[in-house]
Amino acid sequence: MTRIKLVLAAAAALALLDVPAAPAKTLLKGTVGPGFTISLKTASGARVKTLKPGVYTIRVADKSSSHDFHLKGPGVNKRITTVGFQGTKTMTFTFKKGLYTYICDPHASTMKGSFRVR
Repeated sequence: MTRIKLVLAAAAALALLDVPAAPAKTLLKGTVGPGFTISLKTASGARVKTLKPGVYTIRVADKSSSHDFHLKGPGVNKRITTVGFQGTKTMTFTFKKGLYTYICDPHASTMKGSFRVR
C-alpha cells in the first residue's frame, strides 16, 4: 500500500513539472481626462513607445465622463472605458507584433497615442 502511495505521489509531482508557467503580466497605466489628455505609461511613469510581444494588464483611470479609452491593434479592438463612465477599469491583453493605438472616440483628432510591439 505504501509503494502505491509513493508511486502516485511521484506521478503527481512529475505531472506538475509539465505544466507550462502562466505568462507574466506587465502593468501599464492609462489615463484619460480630466482635460483633453490621454496617455499610456509604464508602472514607473515612462510613456509607452515600444513593447515586446506578451501579456499586459492595462489599468485605465478615466477622469471625465465626456471621454473614453479605446485600444486598437492586431487582434484588439476594445473600449476599456466608455463615455459616461468615470473611475478605474482594468483589462488584460496579449499583444502581438504591430502598431497599437489608443484614442478617445469623441475627440479622436486630438486625443490619441500609439505604440509599437516588436
